[in-house]
Amino acid sequence: MKIDNSSALFERAKAVLPSGYTRQMVVTKPHPLYVSHGEGCWITDVDGNRLIDWVNNFSAQIHGHAKAEIVEAITEQASSVQSTTMPSEWEVKLAELLVERIPSVDKVRFMNSGTEANIIAVKAARAYTGKSKIAKMEGGYHGQYDLLEASYQPMPDAWGNIGEPNSVAYHPGTPQSLLDEVVCLPLNNIDAARAILRSRASEIAAVILDPWRLQVGMVEPQQDFLEMLREETEKLGIILIFDEVWCLRFGYHGYQGATGITPDMTTMGKIIGGGQPIGALGGKDEFMSVFALGEDGVPLIKHSGTFTANPMSLAAGYTAMELMTRDAFDALDSTNDRLREGLEAIRVDCELPGVVQGSGSVSALIMTNIPITDYRTLAFAAASGLLEKLGVFEKALLQQGVMTLRGGFVGSTPMTNDDIDFTLNGYRKAIEAVDKTHPGLLRS
Repeated sequence: MKIDNSSALFERAKAVLPSGYTRQMVVTKPHPLYVSHGEGCWITDVDGNRLIDWVNNFSAQIHGHAKAEIVEAITEQASSVQSTTMPSEWEVKLAELLVERIPSVDKVRFMNSGTEANIIAVKAARAYTGKSKIAKMEGGYHGQYDLLEASYQPMPDAWGNIGEPNSVAYHPGTPQSLLDEVVCLPLNNIDAARAILRSRASEIAAVILDPWRLQVGMVEPQQDFLEMLREETEKLGIILIFDEVWCLRFGYHGYQGATGITPDMTTMGKIIGGGQPIGALGGKDEFMSVFALGEDGVPLIKHSGTFTANPMSLAAGYTAMELMTRDAFDALDSTNDRLREGLEAIRVDCELPGVVQGSGSVSALIMTNIPITDYRTLAFAAASGLLEKLGVFEKALLQQGVMTLRGGFVGSTPMTNDDIDFTLNGYRKAIEAVDKTHPGLLRS
């Protein structure tokens, strides 16, 4: 793999960016590969290396790169108006689409990222309930908002009792007063989580969680745990927020449509922007009323923003979502089923530990026999060698032209059976390469 041009760009970047980076998630040694262009599910870097893209900008690109209809929508909108204080028809059209598809959504507010959507959801829940505390899962990720970053990746010495986890700062300098507003729940521990909610119901405005995965991939909330949260929050006067910024890509009606569990509010982002920056908060009329104008013309929650509901993102987003018909979701699922079947065959053939996980368009082979049921068991597996394996294996896959997310796979609609075969062939070759350079690592 050639890296000369990327190396030169990185040297320039280090002079003007802290350590040469803007995004922590793309840090890699000796340096990142710099993109030149993308087409479909393939991306080419500045050195001419062609890679199959299983990251898709952290799941935002459900149609991959340069989808003709989306390019056309962006081009036409850019030639008309790129940004204005005035609303556009695109805002109405995308809102109508989301209201029609997502069970919990009667009304929508647009913003610029999933993080911002979660920030506004917290404000809305507090305004509606008159309570200040927010409950979240230990290890749960909801964007870069210091309140919701609490206990995202706490170290074992700070965990506290499994029945009532501590609220731990993710970044130095986070004020204790902010941490005191967070109530941490142990994922999939029904009795403990229920007890916490009941004992602190008078303080808790909302419970927020990704209903599909913890830590963006490896731990799945169990159906009965989700059912308990729905039952208890409804009974206790607590708003239930599903963070579907990632998992809206699960199906035509989002993840909530698959589970049959309807939250009070849903935060969205990524795929609803068609590759452009976007976020959204949707919910039932009752809860979204905090944004409605009162008799004095003033809402409880004043929400705006320079690029909120900008026509570029909305045009791209509506076009992308309109293309995601039920048949398109079914085809995407089918392609990724083929990937999962191939990964399982490789796991058996190569005698690798672990299990193939995933559903819809997201998959991974988790190379550990340690049962992972919550954040703490995930942290134990990571400390027991899983994290090292993922790092080494991700680089080995890249050498085979397969770009992954920590060894995991986020699919896109342009992918064909030939692309799956290329990926699986690269996976086998990556295993062979790691076996030579790190004997025994993948089977430890």
